[in-house]
Amino acid sequence: MDLQNASQDQLAQWEADLTANYNEIKEQTINLDLTRGKPSDDQLTLANNLDGILEGNYISDSGVDTRNYGGLDGIIESRQLGADILGVKLEEISAQGNSSLTLMFLAMMIAKEFGLRGIDSAWKNTVSNTKPTFICPVPGYDRHFSICEQLDINMLTVPMTSTGPDMDAVEALIKSDSSIVGLWCVPKYSNPTGVIYSDETVERIAKLGQIANSSFCVFWDNAYATHDINGYKQLANIMDYCREFNTTNNVIQFASTSKITHAGAGVAFIASSSDNLDGIRKVLSTLSIGPDKVNQLRHHKSLPDFESLIEHMKQHAKLLKPRFDCVLKHLENNFSDNDLGEWEAVDGGYFVSFNSKPNLAKTIVKLASEAGVKLTPAGATFPYGKDPEDRNIRIAPSVPTLEQVDQAMQVFVLCVKLASVRQQLGQ
Repeated sequence: MDLQNASQDQLAQWEADLTANYNEIKEQTINLDLTRGKPSDDQLTLANNLDGILEGNYISDSGVDTRNYGGLDGIIESRQLGADILGVKLEEISAQGNSSLTLMFLAMMIAKEFGLRGIDSAWKNTVSNTKPTFICPVPGYDRHFSICEQLDINMLTVPMTSTGPDMDAVEALIKSDSSIVGLWCVPKYSNPTGVIYSDETVERIAKLGQIANSSFCVFWDNAYATHDINGYKQLANIMDYCREFNTTNNVIQFASTSKITHAGAGVAFIASSSDNLDGIRKVLSTLSIGPDKVNQLRHHKSLPDFESLIEHMKQHAKLLKPRFDCVLKHLENNFSDNDLGEWEAVDGGYFVSFNSKPNLAKTIVKLASEAGVKLTPAGATFPYGKDPEDRNIRIAPSVPTLEQVDQAMQVFVLCVKLASVRQQLGQ
């Protein structure tokens, strides 16, 4: 479908044929949802052994009675699993409740209001006469942007590339803008592009603390550290680089088991330097007398070490891979020989990122919705919900069945074609 070289008659014929097909689908009153990257029921079932796994024994291997108060950093066994996931030392990690998003919000609030390393390091004090600013690679994760909005932190964007954020742009911004206090990162299977940061990108990010202000902090959201579809891929260890460059205070890492076991009842991890963790503990100790250690022990019994975690994730991959292959097959079959869309093949994570022709994403999402397929709102992958080119659409195929993904993608590619032809006719 070569729109640029098509005659008006050809475009009109395509529009009529596509519209007829679209109207037929609307009459079927389908109801499919590709909006959120949640585990499917089958994925959640893989961790059903958590129920009753303790068999009445609540004492951890290290001798902690997990039913009681205390243990602000969580039990050693859970911390060790988190340390293995993130590649840090045991003393550099804390295991908490189910939500890493909660920990990100908490860490950002502490950094802004109280300072991770005392009040002198608080962003509200280190950034004079303006709001603190975060760098946000785009397209990116909408909930990261929501945290910044909630805490009244400005956002500047840089493009995502096939190897991670455009580091030339990141470094230039930091050197030119003293209000910049941080950088959001999803380093492995980035949301939504599926990119894995290259070793060079990870090294350059670890060096940022050398050129940024003293309170600068990378928020390293490694949500998909073990969520491989086509075999385990190793991400460069940012903490090793930070130790080399003396920037360990400039990175905070996050991860969780929320898409590994039960999404609403997992274990979340936060890792950083001892200085940063001390600042976080100071506030955390006011909020809590300790996390859910019983749940942490349940997870330890189910996933006693990193090797068992990797084996568990292979079962997730068996369920997810056919769904992602289906999405990519439809995109390849319909758009590989034209310019109606761009996308990246992915080896893990929960999303496929699709770029339409400019100024069409909202139209495509609306058409799909009216035909019974819900998509993440256009613009959600950009700060303030504003995609300047109105191109990016995030596809999340994990929850529907394979048959439903196939049906939804038939509708999606039809909507892309219809919107593109109508736009060309209008020109």
